[in-house]
Amino acid sequence: MVGNVIQLNQQNFAEEVLSSKEPVLVDFYADWCGPCKMISPIIDQIAREYKGKATVAKINVDENRDLALQFGVMSIPTLIFFKDGREVQRILGARPKGQLTSVLDSLIA
Repeated sequence: MVGNVIQLNQQNFAEEVLSSKEPVLVDFYADWCGPCKMISPIIDQIAREYKGKATVAKINVDENRDLALQFGVMSIPTLIFFKDGREVQRILGARPKGQLTSVLDSLIA
């Protein structure tokens, strides 16, 4: 976990995302990806602000190819929102914080 952001992998994905009681925002990223680096501080900020209300996690697609394939992640960053263990929304590319928080707010409400 970096700050309040959980690093996901094949071993902890089911427990942290599929079994979560809170909505989960998962950021599929790679270290070499420019847009991923751009939104990383936003993801960290959301993780702090939504602590106790939503889970924020990241998956390095280079280290977790199976998960990226499982969810059909073709470009990064891909942000997938889960609720009750199911994907409910997907956003491709770097987006402003407000767009991400409005999705989380709707899932928490």
